[in-house]
Amino acid sequence: MHLFRRFFGIRLSQPTVAGLWYGFLWMMIGALILSLLLQGDMLEEFEMTLYTYLVHVAAVLFGGIVSGKRAKQKGWYQGALTGALYVLLLLLISFLAMDTSLGFQEWALILPGVVIGAIGGMIGVNLGRK
Repeated sequence: MHLFRRFFGIRLSQPTVAGLWYGFLWMMIGALILSLLLQGDMLEEFEMTLYTYLVHVAAVLFGGIVSGKRAKQKGWYQGALTGALYVLLLLLISFLAMDTSLGFQEWALILPGVVIGAIGGMIGVNLGRK
């Protein structure tokens, strides 16, 4: 592991940035798994909404855990900030990619992102203490 860090040694020391990085990494892994399930006819398109939300919940939770673990204190704050920024970046990307207007339903997704991120941050702070 130290060999990889030496050659590819980018260490994200800021907790929120590290949490966003890991959150988007989990989102990409989840999207790949969902697309493979969809391609293999194990999943129908009308079921995708639920599973997409579950992938985003897992991504925000794991991003909050990483953020809280790196912060070592105020994990709820770091996790909530990570969750809010994650949802805002997703809204920005979807707004620019699909050229649609952002309504109340889209902006209301920030609140669950903040809550799930804060829970992840609290878990992360407690995982870091040993």
